Amino acid sequence: MKFRYASKLGGMLAGVRHLLVVAPERILQDPPAGLGAALGQARTTRVRTLAAELRAGDLGDVATTLTGGEPARLSVGALPNRVSRYNCAARPESVQRVVSAARLTPDHKNAILLVVDDPLHALPVLLAVGRAFPLFSRKSGAGKVGTISVCVVDVAGNPCTIDPTTRATVDASRQAARLVDAPPTELDPQALAKEARKMLRGIAGVRCREISGPALLQNGLAGIHAVGRTAVAAPRMLIARYTPARSRRGQRKIALVGKGVTYDTGGLSIKGKTAMPTMKADMGGAAAALAAFSVLAGARIPAPLSLVLCLAENAVGPTSYKPDDILTLHSGKTVEVNNTDAEGRLLLADGVSFAVRELGADCVLDAATLTGAQLVSTGNLHAAIVSNSEELEQLVIAAGRATGDLVHPLIFCPELFKREFASPVADMRNSVKNRDNAQSSCAAQFIYWHIEDTSADWCHIDLAGPAFLADRGTGYGTALMVDVVRRLSASANDRD
Repeated sequence: MKFRYASKLGGMLAGVRHLLVVAPERILQDPPAGLGAALGQARTTRVRTLAAELRAGDLGDVATTLTGGEPARLSVGALPNRVSRYNCAARPESVQRVVSAARLTPDHKNAILLVVDDPLHALPVLLAVGRAFPLFSRKSGAGKVGTISVCVVDVAGNPCTIDPTTRATVDASRQAARLVDAPPTELDPQALAKEARKMLRGIAGVRCREISGPALLQNGLAGIHAVGRTAVAAPRMLIARYTPARSRRGQRKIALVGKGVTYDTGGLSIKGKTAMPTMKADMGGAAAALAAFSVLAGARIPAPLSLVLCLAENAVGPTSYKPDDILTLHSGKTVEVNNTDAEGRLLLADGVSFAVRELGADCVLDAATLTGAQLVSTGNLHAAIVSNSEELEQLVIAAGRATGDLVHPLIFCPELFKREFASPVADMRNSVKNRDNAQSSCAAQFIYWHIEDTSADWCHIDLAGPAFLADRGTGYGTALMVDVVRRLSASANDRD
């Protein structure tokens, strides 16, 4: 499905065959005068009649009827009136559920009317609609592309302005999901780097380069090299830098670092037959970081911004890295390998160190499908974050609630977690001794260890759960990182 953003409700409704109205339950049961006038009396009566049969409950409800008039098919999605303080006030999970359940198809002229309590809710509800219509499909007969007209209005029926950055964020998030859904043999490290260059091509102020194969070792990136060296496609680091035409004094130098394991067999510590499927999604962090960077650079934010994608396939072969190997990573610290399936942290350790030491970043956001333990810690819909800065942690939490890319903080306490990585022959091992001791926090601690001697602010986003739901990529993290960087840039302007 392609989206067309309508600025006027009347024009959108003309000739529509299937209309979906999504709103909080209280609004549907008693539409305000302005909204009723915008819909028209006949439609408003039908909406109210359907809504009387719905019970939104905790996550929403949907009903559909044939009207015998225009539109021929009417669906109503009722959202819960209230949400908890750990949710996004726009109720994006409920929006996605009711939009998916309404079953809009490419065969009809479709329209979705989204009624929001606050115009600021436009982004999260549009992201939710986008997730209901993933771009990637290889099903036979799936070639037809439909169009959905989408209009967001406030409770008075006034259309909300959908600014270019919101549109770009929704589109980029869908593209990130498409990359996650792609088959791993087609989207190997080389192909993902090619996709990145294609996405960034033509954006003013952006320059890209790659370090691949043996050149990784020459640049001190032994972690990325080790993980991917036995795969058919060489491992690589893709670096993109955005330089604004004018940079204000005091602007932070921000870097987005993404884990891009295009397929994770587990290496010699191989995954079982039930754990390996879906490991194409192990590049969800890189996809989100790439998508966010493309939006931010395209919007010409006033801050210098870097993108570091750490790309490798964790394959099995005669040159696989092995348990008991010792690697010297970019930070200069040595790592004794005790689990080749704890590979993402090796990539990210090199990535964050490179971002700080080579690119001069003073604030680093890394995104990764890092641990299955993240789902145990914070669930399917909240990513786990770990940060060395309380101010940055709170900013990321606020960005999550604003965009619907929800997060929840985990413990940052290096003095309690470093001992889990004790090695008799190296500075650290790459996997913990006790898997019951805050495993996601420990994995983040490993990454931070490689920049702890710098003054950089850092936030790790473990998005293993929300990046891949119901066997589909979601593009999670794109909107989150866009909003975080914009907030950081705005705070620098305030200080200036």
